Amino acid sequence: MRKGSRAATALLALCCTAAAGLTGCGGPAREGFSAVGAAAPGPERGAGENVAPQGGVEFQQLDGPSAVGGSTESSATSAAPPGSATAGGSTPGGATTTPTGGSGSTSGTSGGPGRTTPSPGAPGMPTNPTSPTGPASPTGPPGRPATTPPAPPPATPARLTLSAPARSAAADRWCERVTVTFTNTGSTAARSGTVSFATHVIGALGIDWATITTTQPLPAPIAGGASKTQTYTVCLEAWRVPLGMHVDTREVTATWN
Repeated sequence: MRKGSRAATALLALCCTAAAGLTGCGGPAREGFSAVGAAAPGPERGAGENVAPQGGVEFQQLDGPSAVGGSTESSATSAAPPGSATAGGSTPGGATTTPTGGSGSTSGTSGGPGRTTPSPGAPGMPTNPTSPTGPASPTGPPGRPATTPPAPPPATPARLTLSAPARSAAADRWCERVTVTFTNTGSTAARSGTVSFATHVIGALGIDWATITTTQPLPAPIAGGASKTQTYTVCLEAWRVPLGMHVDTREVTATWN
């Protein structure tokens, strides 16, 4: 019995020494301790109960850089009290995890590493996409109905009015120059016609001895609403105007068609 007790005591001491050596590895220098036996039941730990860690729990990745080596990434998380859980679930020791395939954000879906594709309705994004052709443009107000232009006035036949004759002397005493203006007040042109001159023979004492009518052609055509001026040389037979007498054309008329 004594040999068995001594062997057990030596084995226990060897285990404690190994545990003390392992406690100082894998992190910064901390105060070490040696276990001398199982913890007795007490207020901190009841019989058969596990006690959650009271301080921070640090997880080290296998084959990764040590905390002493100045790693830029930290995997330490806060310990959660027993029975607590987060939205992504929990692991023993209180470390939180994220569900596979999502970042836990509800504002959009993942568009690849480091990107987030906004979901419909996100700020800054159109909520009502339009068709490629765009909304139909409004039509303008209807125009006024076309009005029928008034019918042109009916055509009226040619109608000539003559100005008073303007007389001037000619080279011979039995002739004179007569200027007349013809105005067509109708809408139809005067295509042809005749002009009549009533010429009086006046004696030396002013006596009207005779009135002789001569004709000449009308200066046609004369368009509707147009005017035309013509100068005629009106002559009588020389024997009708003896020496000392002269001619005087006082009336001018015209006929046309």
